[in-house]
Amino acid sequence: MELIKKYFPDLTASQMDKMAQMEELYQFWNAKVNVISRQDIDTLYERHILHSLGIAKVIQFKSGTSILDVGTGGGFPGIPLAIMFPDVQFHLVDSIGKKVRVVQEIAQALELTNVKAEQIRAEKLEDEYEFVVSRAVTRLTPFTGWVRKNISRNSFHSLRNGILYLKGGDLTEEIAELNLKTRVYELSDYFKEEFFQTKKVVYVPL
Repeated sequence: MELIKKYFPDLTASQMDKMAQMEELYQFWNAKVNVISRQDIDTLYERHILHSLGIAKVIQFKSGTSILDVGTGGGFPGIPLAIMFPDVQFHLVDSIGKKVRVVQEIAQALELTNVKAEQIRAEKLEDEYEFVVSRAVTRLTPFTGWVRKNISRNSFHSLRNGILYLKGGDLTEEIAELNLKTRVYELSDYFKEEFFQTKKVVYVPL
């Protein structure tokens, strides 16, 4: 929790309370359904919550925005972002039903009325969103192919509507393969912990 306070000192008491509740909730549900690796549950705030909030360092979503989180797994980056942006609607999807059920239970426990979690493949979604977020589900090219149809043309942010993709390592080849305009934000510019040295937010305007 100290990490969250350090990098996001302006959170309200309600937001901080929800962030604080996440540890106990994830420990409880992860014992039933393994949504986070056993070693990562001990570094939940750094490797999952703060990592997810890297997107909030790149863009401040405006009230009324709709966000799709594809391959949400245990609810990342969607749940931390939904706490950060209570006036933004989040649709968290995953193809694995038991993971979606965990996300639904955690969102309900945290009273996140701006979160909808659903078991569905991204390719089958028909709704439109200002932004699609995700955490390293697959290579950028197939991912972009899945969600391009879901990006709304109604753009009202400083960044044009598109994809905000959390990924690590050397992405030179992957970005070249995508053959689209991209912008890469190094999370080490925002967070000083060693974990973030190779972590990035890749922005693909669509």
